[in-house]
Amino acid sequence: MSKILLVEDDSTMRVLLKTLLELDGHKVSMITDPKQDILQSILDQRPETLIMDVNLRYANGIEVLKKIRQNPIDWKLHILMTSGMDLRDQCSQAGADGFLLKPYMPDELNRQLKKAQAL
Repeated sequence: MSKILLVEDDSTMRVLLKTLLELDGHKVSMITDPKQDILQSILDQRPETLIMDVNLRYANGIEVLKKIRQNPIDWKLHILMTSGMDLRDQCSQAGADGFLLKPYMPDELNRQLKKAQAL
């Protein structure tokens, strides 16, 4: 299906999402080291979709999103943001292509990913 980079600092959520996405046929890589540069990982791995939590312990996801969108990337990168707070408008204004309010169902995640693939 697609290549996905997952940026989630909650290890349980990260493992669950990786498993669900791989069962659906996606190739999933994850950032688990808080010192790992997210933008550099995107440039190195060239994912089609980035799924990133807004409230990372080690970074503000919205600020990271703005930094990504300000950088010239020569492929279509769909960015899906997630949060336990409804930050849909803030994420959209910062450049997100989609938003999932936690907790969300796998069906909603799949719908967002299909939307990304259709672009």
